[in-house]
Amino acid sequence: MENEKYQIQLFSGTSSATFGKKMCEFLQIQPGLSQTKVYPDGNTFVKIHEKVRGKDIYIVQSIAIHPNDDFMELLFWIDAFKRASAKSVTAIIPYFGYAKADKKDEPRVSIRARVCADCLETVGIDRILTMDLHSPQFQGFFKKPVDHLSAIPILARQISSMGLPDIVIVSPDAGFTKNARIYSTILNSPIAIGEKIRTGSGDVAEVLEIIGDVKGKTAIIVDDFSTTCNTLASAASLLLKHGAKKVYACISHSLLNDEGVKTLEASVIEKLIVTDTVDNPFIAGCSKIKVVSVTQIFAEAVSTIHNEESLGQLLEKYKSPTWSPDQID
Repeated sequence: MENEKYQIQLFSGTSSATFGKKMCEFLQIQPGLSQTKVYPDGNTFVKIHEKVRGKDIYIVQSIAIHPNDDFMELLFWIDAFKRASAKSVTAIIPYFGYAKADKKDEPRVSIRARVCADCLETVGIDRILTMDLHSPQFQGFFKKPVDHLSAIPILARQISSMGLPDIVIVSPDAGFTKNARIYSTILNSPIAIGEKIRTGSGDVAEVLEIIGDVKGKTAIIVDDFSTTCNTLASAASLLLKHGAKKVYACISHSLLNDEGVKTLEASVIEKLIVTDTVDNPFIAGCSKIKVVSVTQIFAEAVSTIHNEESLGQLLEKYKSPTWSPDQID
């Protein structure tokens, strides 16, 4: 990355150490020097090991597998940078788990996304960079800028590279239809929609019906994240019953736990394509999972923001059929 006003300083929290390292490789910079320590009583300690006074700082930390610990650590990092007189602090949150808790949909519950937004602004965050929020309206909880990236062009390109015949894009419910149409536009393929219900506290989902023609086609189920894989597995079984030849799935964020991986392995899904926004140890070694990296778009977004250029032009570039990813081993 050339023509920088001055050197970008990018640090990584514990939940995104590998992600941050890859970003630094794309940016051709050294990772920021820092330390995180968890004391025996569970308290988290963070310390910066280089000068940040007067600098625009970027800290990478997904709110993911251990959301409470991840979020508290991020707050401590922002506070540390502000107390060290950083000019600004941008939080790069590849996956923001609490963003899906954006409404009061039953009595006497907390709007957790709003609480998180208030906490981040209280400690002094200046900007947030994130990807594929479950509820994009979460951006409205902030007075500070929130830049929202999309993994869809990168995931769609991966699907295209697989050479699958007669593709149909399948949204597991009506709520994801708009995003499914972006996939279908990029891949020039038809779309089908599932009818999904949730039971209990919303952690158990089942797809009851498929609206659209999938007979004889290769179905690609698309969604933003999965924890249990129940929705994907349920939709996949129903698609085969409706005549689909094979079923693949594609999600931005993989939160699968041990049970989720077992559900995937027992399902009729041929392959689940995910991004690396979550450093998930549970999916390591699963032959049904293909991980594609989105670190390049985050690195380019940081460079764009740092140089006060148009982020919109960057996003259009990734939608272009001529775009091809750079490779970082």
